[in-house]
Amino acid sequence: MITHPPLSKLSLWQKIAFSAALLERMLPNYQMFSQAADFGDYTLLRNQLNLIWQRLDKSQKVNINYQAQLTKLEEQIPDPEAFDFFGVFPALDAAMGLMSLLQAMQDNEDDEGFNAVSILSANSVTFYLELMLAQASEPNDAALVADEEIEQHPLMIWEQEMQNELFSFIQNTTENKQTCAEIKKIALSEGLSNLGIEI
Repeated sequence: MITHPPLSKLSLWQKIAFSAALLERMLPNYQMFSQAADFGDYTLLRNQLNLIWQRLDKSQKVNINYQAQLTKLEEQIPDPEAFDFFGVFPALDAAMGLMSLLQAMQDNEDDEGFNAVSILSANSVTFYLELMLAQASEPNDAALVADEEIEQHPLMIWEQEMQNELFSFIQNTTENKQTCAEIKKIALSEGLSNLGIEI
C-alpha cells in the first residue's frame, strides 16, 4: 500500500515547500502535454510555481493575489474527455496539484490541500504504470494489473522514496532561500519528471 508523509507534522512553510518540490517533478508532464496537444499555457504554470518559491524566500516581501492566480490557472486545466491520449491525465494532475497548493496557501492551514499534491503526484505514477503494465500484458490479462505490481515497480518505489526523502529533509531544515534551492535540487536530481520522463 502506498503511504504518504504525515504533513500535519510540518510547519506551514514546510508544507508549501514540500508541495512545491513535488510540483517541480509534475510540471514537466504538463509541458509535454501542452506542446503535444497545443493546449494550455505552460509558462503561466511555471511562473506561478516560481512565485510560490519566491513567497518562501523570507528575505523577499512577495504577496500573491491568490484569487487572480486561481482564475488564470482554471483556464489552463485540460478536460480529459476532450483529448484522446494519456498525456492529458498527468497534465491534469499537475494543474490540479498547483491549484490545490494555491488554495491551501490562501486558506493558510488547510492540510487537505497540501495532502492533495502528494496524492496527485503518486496517482500520476499509478495511472501511468497501470496503462504501461496493461499494454505489456496478454490481451486477456489487460484488466488484471495487480496492486502489488504497481507498488513494487521501480518508478513507484522511486516516487515513494522521493516523497519520503523530501519530507525528511524539509522537516529538519532552516526556512530560508538556500533551503529552497536545496529542496529543488533534490526534487530534480535525476533530471526526470515523476513519470521518469527526461526534463
